[in-house]
Amino acid sequence: MGGAQGSAGEEGSVQRALAAEFRRRFGSGPEAGARAPGRVNLIGEHTDYNDGLVLPCAIDRDTLVLVALRPGTRVRVFSREMDAEAAFDAVHPQPTGGWVDHVQGVVAALAERGAPPRGFDLAVASEVPPGSGLSSSAALGVAVATALDVALGLHLGPRERAALAHRSETAFVGVPCGTMDQLASALGRAGAALRIDCRSGATLPVPLPELALLVADSGVRRRLVAGGYGDRRDECRRALEAARRAGIAPAGARALRDLAPADLAALERALDPVLFRRVRHVVTENERVDATALALREGDLAAAGACLKQGMRSLRDDFAVSIPELDALCEIADPLPGVHGSRLTGAGFGGCTLHLVDPARADAAADALAAGFARRFGRRPPIWTCVASEGASALARW
Repeated sequence: MGGAQGSAGEEGSVQRALAAEFRRRFGSGPEAGARAPGRVNLIGEHTDYNDGLVLPCAIDRDTLVLVALRPGTRVRVFSREMDAEAAFDAVHPQPTGGWVDHVQGVVAALAERGAPPRGFDLAVASEVPPGSGLSSSAALGVAVATALDVALGLHLGPRERAALAHRSETAFVGVPCGTMDQLASALGRAGAALRIDCRSGATLPVPLPELALLVADSGVRRRLVAGGYGDRRDECRRALEAARRAGIAPAGARALRDLAPADLAALERALDPVLFRRVRHVVTENERVDATALALREGDLAAAGACLKQGMRSLRDDFAVSIPELDALCEIADPLPGVHGSRLTGAGFGGCTLHLVDPARADAAADALAAGFARRFGRRPPIWTCVASEGASALARW
């Protein structure tokens, strides 16, 4: 779906339409439902799997899931966006490489917790565009975990549901991601970002000043199961090993989080140049998270925007995860009136950019950004304004 998510009434109409489709396909109505939001990461990219700091917020674009238990262990799933059905046995979920694996993975994670296999029917509709860097897969996993929690009467907390979705993504789907996306989707706070310490799991709300969060979609999709994302994780692992061998990493260092800015000079002498650049990004990005959080608390949008610009340069030059379309969106946006700073958001290799903008200038900035991008690439990118929103919740009605 293009454009920003609409009002609560419009979301209710999506729920009602999905419930009607549920009855048509499965012959009875849903018994439980849940919504889980996508997220936009303000700063802190590729730090999560390095035990570092991140600053995401849940956004007002949801994935909706409706579910009803059924006899036996057969599971039937319908996706509105795919306009497709799939089925599997809850006793033996098997990866297929397709969208249904995000449902199967949660079932497998529940089984690991000791939940007996149960058959159910499930329907899903999502307003989080896949492959855009807005965590569509995390929103789906958290929504499925929340709906099944309600249907099965498990009484799990939001962190436990986030853990189920994360286990699904890493162990079953095969994406070696950190915990940020699932935690942001499960624990998001309206009007605030979340500073998440990915080592301890501690979260701290950071109230957002009056600003517009513009998100521009490059139109370039990427898959994280294979390719550059895994390469970057492996480079971070090898960099830490090299820092240990050189005696630079402190005793007991478990991740690049344990290296400090004061170590960078020695690391540059000891490490392969590519591995050093990967380390430099992670070390300086952790600093930028706290600097951005402080700037937002103080309402200093210029300082927050400067952190985003620095982060973008680091992602482009040191971590090498940007692409020409993402570079162009930031280059076009940053000089526009009312724009404080821009960067790619998500893992990179495609997806979206984020722009901090004065609310009164948001529409004009979006128009100018779309026009400038069209002049370079021959197409206008979807651009919408996101609002920091609440994390996942059960649906009271549909």
